Amino acid sequence: MKWQRPALLWTAVLAAGLGLWAGHRLAPAPAVPAAPLAAPAGVAAKPALQAGDPLPALSLPDLDGRLLDLRQHFGGRPLLINVWASWCAPCVEEMPELARFATDQGETGVQVLGLALDTPEDVRRFLLRVPVDYPIVIDTPGPRDASVQLGNQQGLLPYSVLFDAQGRLLKAKLGPFAHGEIDGWVK
Repeated sequence: MKWQRPALLWTAVLAAGLGLWAGHRLAPAPAVPAAPLAAPAGVAAKPALQAGDPLPALSLPDLDGRLLDLRQHFGGRPLLINVWASWCAPCVEEMPELARFATDQGETGVQVLGLALDTPEDVRRFLLRVPVDYPIVIDTPGPRDASVQLGNQQGLLPYSVLFDAQGRLLKAKLGPFAHGEIDGWVK
């Protein structure tokens, strides 16, 4: 019986060593941060949206899964699109200001649309805590998401764009709106 204890101990040590070795050899390689996406050699990158450019043809789902064609649904009045995410602290901080601005616009002023680069579930949970009265659409973050198509080449949030009543880009803003800033920025 005495000889079994050391053999059992050495078997355990050997098994642990093999387990560590196998874990090291079979583990996936550490993730390498992705480089910014660039156009392939010889292909010109699409320039960012410029003042006067039309609203891109975008159809995005609302929180109920219904597709909204932004040109059709929001045409005829100026449109402020605010790109945000539930995990973005500056986005969350500016939401009450956007909600106030949207309410002040009434039925004839600037329309406000929230474009969440998020999951519908996370957006719904967020809106239970911070409700807003303006419409929200959803997109999946990625190299060609709606934010990029709206000119957000850096991919940072929040990002806002203002289109006139004819659907032409007037201006864009990267970063949150301070209290009262939207009113002056839209004029």
